[in-house]
Amino acid sequence: MELVLNVLLVLTSVLLIVLILLHRGKGGGLSSMFGGAVSSQLSGSSVVEKNLNRLTVFAGLVWAVCIIGLGILIKA
Repeated sequence: MELVLNVLLVLTSVLLIVLILLHRGKGGGLSSMFGGAVSSQLSGSSVVEKNLNRLTVFAGLVWAVCIIGLGILIKA
């Protein structure tokens, strides 16, 4: 069980890094670097931003559950 949580923790950590970097920042950030105008048009869509936010929150919740689960398993 501990191995499964460790693997899931690593996967969600990498996924969170990617998702957070894809968010549109105030100055454009990394999301505007990929594709220039095409990326800015896509990230301007409210549907795309909402889905990206939902994915980020879901990945963050899975990450938090993994942290808590590992803490409980290691302490016991």
